[in-house]
Amino acid sequence: MMYYNSNKNEEDTYDAIVIGSGISGGYAAMELCKKGYKTLVLERGRMIEHGNYPTASLDPWELENNNAVSAEEIASHYFLQNRLSWWVNQDNKHFLNKDDEYPYEEVEGTRFDWIRGHHVGGRSLMWGRQCYRWSDIDFEANAKEGIAVDWPIRYQDIKPWYDYVETFVGVSGQKEGLKQIPDGVFLPPFPLNCAETHMREAVSKKYPKRLVTPGRVANLSVYKPEVHKGSRGQCQTRSRCWRGCPYGAYFSSQSATLPVAEETGNLWLRPNSIVHEIVFDPKTRQATGVRVRDSETGEDFEFMAKIIFCNASTVGTTAILLNSRSDAFPDGLGNQSGELGHNMMDHHYGMGASGTLEGFEDTYYKGRRPTGFYIPRFRNIDASTKMKDFNRGYGYQGGASRGKGHSDLGPGAALKADILKPGPYQIRMTCFGELLPYHDNKMFLNYDKKDKNGMPIITFDTKLRDNEQKMRKDGVTCAEEMLEAAGCKNISSYNSETAVGACIHEMGTARMGRDPKTSVLNQWNQMHEVNNVFVTDGACMTSSGTQNPSITYMALTARAVDYAHKQLNKGEI
Repeated sequence: MMYYNSNKNEEDTYDAIVIGSGISGGYAAMELCKKGYKTLVLERGRMIEHGNYPTASLDPWELENNNAVSAEEIASHYFLQNRLSWWVNQDNKHFLNKDDEYPYEEVEGTRFDWIRGHHVGGRSLMWGRQCYRWSDIDFEANAKEGIAVDWPIRYQDIKPWYDYVETFVGVSGQKEGLKQIPDGVFLPPFPLNCAETHMREAVSKKYPKRLVTPGRVANLSVYKPEVHKGSRGQCQTRSRCWRGCPYGAYFSSQSATLPVAEETGNLWLRPNSIVHEIVFDPKTRQATGVRVRDSETGEDFEFMAKIIFCNASTVGTTAILLNSRSDAFPDGLGNQSGELGHNMMDHHYGMGASGTLEGFEDTYYKGRRPTGFYIPRFRNIDASTKMKDFNRGYGYQGGASRGKGHSDLGPGAALKADILKPGPYQIRMTCFGELLPYHDNKMFLNYDKKDKNGMPIITFDTKLRDNEQKMRKDGVTCAEEMLEAAGCKNISSYNSETAVGACIHEMGTARMGRDPKTSVLNQWNQMHEVNNVFVTDGACMTSSGTQNPSITYMALTARAVDYAHKQLNKGEI
């Protein structure tokens, strides 16, 4: 088969284009390539090869400034992302954009923390790897509560695709039989330690609807080469995941999806390629391709394809769609509903508690697990858990560990020996709450200002509201209750309100729905108005749930590729 575009350039025409190479983009590329499609993956950032993770094997004393980035460097380059004070470090800063090079704006009186890195693999190199299925409690919530619009799918629509992606990804976890986080295809869990097991038993006894379970995480507790294709291996429990894993022990585009895609011979990967817009043909009512600027040379290109998958992240995808203006779509591609850019969501956190658990000083643990414990949502599950003050709910992620001992001894051998003794167990837990899909939480483009690559500046207008504030108070109170039930001492709690975006789970802005008048995508992640364009990253989400969303993006992506393939074969696209 020959591949030509309108300018008769064979090298510029493909069967499929995928915009973005992160969690969902890598998955889209792999699925398309496996089905035989000549697929071009466009990544706006630089190339990173698997294994090229410069800090992955450094010990703490080998990191400059004890892993801290200087105040001067923060002020020059990371002044926005460092509003999350824990985020920018020596061991990961090479994966982060510099804020002075990639500016954005916030409407006065609001704040959005946009945490991002432009490189092949995207945030799949840095993600927390927590994987929890959604349930019909999530998919039905909008319809039952009269909030926003109804999801056009239910759990049974996506269940086989969760099975499919979990098998390949490799999710370590423990089956619990809870309807709010359905069980999946699990590898053996990274088990709770003795303090966490004690907490599980104590909390369950006093609060039967609250469960402490091992975190479900995309790290290979067991490596199965016949299943976990790519460049993968068993987790070494080093807890250095956000530096990049040379063992391929956690799921990333570099270690898993892109190598599999490359093995098919159908993958073309082009880094340093900033997509400015998707080109629309009013005669066919389809997209014909994309316009791209090479960030190194400044040259502009046009690439053509039969189908386009948008996976540039919630913000990146929607910025491209908003900038894809034409006579047919003056407000952005497929945006006759006016919903493009609206309904921005995230999870809100910055609330939780910690305490000291005495009585386990004769025990310790081996290795540094890539996860701790998870406490699934237990509010507004059914009539017995209905809350008067707020809708939806929250979950917790946490862990128990032993810190260093503290000594009042003076300098010398006695002090050295004493400080090497571990202290008591400390249990820490952070609450992650659902943010409702408010129409007025939005992003838009300032066409009067351009960045260094010629793209309009993105502007955010987002905030937490009354429902979230009431939820936060309850989340802190329940955290304290569970630590008390476990017998903890010196319990302290916090409620430091975070901005939208800070949890790095941004969602919405090109939502799925049943009605083209109120949504951008249909039940197959296909644009209502441009049937050869699909959006399967976080932009597609109709509500935010309490669960980490990445495994859902992957399931939706695999499902959408399968649907697109069948429609192409039928001649419907």
